[in-house]
Amino acid sequence: MNNQQNSEVSAFVLMLQKGIWLFGILSWIFGLTDRSIALLSDGYLSAIDIVQLFTASFFFVSWLFLSPFIRVKSQSQPQGETIRQKVEVSP
Repeated sequence: MNNQQNSEVSAFVLMLQKGIWLFGILSWIFGLTDRSIALLSDGYLSAIDIVQLFTASFFFVSWLFLSPFIRVKSQSQPQGETIRQKVEVSP
């Protein structure tokens, strides 16, 4: 029974991580759109506005790299298995 509870909790945590990440994507897109509209609405491009837009874009790209959909190799794999995978992947 404890094993089943652990699997349910880990499934819930994984779904929560994915949900938070997807909500973050929508938030960053909204923020970038808002900054772009504000930047272009007055017809005057200032250096501060451009720096703000590039900074928000940098954080958005950084958020994309935090994707929970990308699987990281677990540390519990046997050492020979990871070496075999590296050899097969390399050209």
